[in-house]
Amino acid sequence: MADDAYLFLLPDRHPRLGAALAAVGVLDCAQTPAVHGWLQAHSVSASSEQVRILPAEAEAFVPERAERLLIPLSEEEALRVQQECAPQSVTDMESELVEFRETTQDWEALVHRALTAGIPAPRIAQLTGLDPKDIGRLTV
Repeated sequence: MADDAYLFLLPDRHPRLGAALAAVGVLDCAQTPAVHGWLQAHSVSASSEQVRILPAEAEAFVPERAERLLIPLSEEEALRVQQECAPQSVTDMESELVEFRETTQDWEALVHRALTAGIPAPRIAQLTGLDPKDIGRLTV
């Protein structure tokens, strides 16, 4: 497992945060007794819009009184969660960065566009597979 995320129950009348669990697709951990028990304890189904997910690094955005559960994710699952939680413009840019793995043409222009879009250098390295040092040279 590469990353963690938080499942949480969105309180009533609270602005939508994160992504609905159902929107990110099937997660291996969603089939575990721990997750099933957590859902049952709160009388909700995994398909409920109230059941939300956020990457662990975004824990500060989980409402203070919300019921939460830390879950493990594979690298591919973590990528889907991050993309589903990101604003659409960032998602489009991240998709382009993932597609970059298929080519090596014009990588500097792509990285500059991603940095301009507000995607942090470590995330660009994760998505493209580029050496973080190469990306770092473009940020100075």
